[in-house]
Amino acid sequence: MSGNFNVLGIGAAMAIKFAQMGEQVLICARSASDLAALANTPATEGRIRYQVCDVLDRTQVQAFGAYALDTMGGRIDVLINNAGVFLPGSIAEEAEGVLEQQIHTNLYSAYHLTRALLPAMKSALSGHIFNICSTASLVGYPNGGSYCISKFALHGLTKVLREELLPYQIKVSGVFPGAVLTRSWSGTEEPASRFILPEDIAELVWTASRLSIGACMEEILIRPLAGDFD
Repeated sequence: MSGNFNVLGIGAAMAIKFAQMGEQVLICARSASDLAALANTPATEGRIRYQVCDVLDRTQVQAFGAYALDTMGGRIDVLINNAGVFLPGSIAEEAEGVLEQQIHTNLYSAYHLTRALLPAMKSALSGHIFNICSTASLVGYPNGGSYCISKFALHGLTKVLREELLPYQIKVSGVFPGAVLTRSWSGTEEPASRFILPEDIAELVWTASRLSIGACMEEILIRPLAGDFD
């Protein structure tokens, strides 16, 4: 690995940012130890709560949605769908089941959690949904395979939600990062300066969430300064 790589994921960076700004934050992941470590970060002052959830399991996703509604008194101000997995490979050569795994993780998790929370958000006539897409949602590339397919689909979900929820004053934003400095790049020879920082994504999402009621940043595209990788 070249350079001093940040091991903080995009989801963790966003959770910390919102908590540091005084918001109550609920998160989920498969690892209880990772969740506990994040929730106990001193700088967040106990504002992060969590539930273990495997987003490949629709029942667990729906249970997390119910937990979120119960914990937050039935009101959800901001929903960030960030779960994702990247399994590179060409469509012709990738292993059986790769498409299904990435669709379930990158698309279905967002679909089912959003559906679980939408009734409360629509009743409140407010809220903001962020779907963490990718530049792979916009441009296909060799060896992108099923990952690109799943991210294009998440972009489609984002666009449909925006149209459906406009009458309810619910904002919907798609976030399209290029290469971000996370554990998924462990082992690369590229220098750290070649990547976006997770904190950059967190700062953008936080800022977009604070716009006035009449403004919505619909699409947030961010790439490394030196451009995408070939």
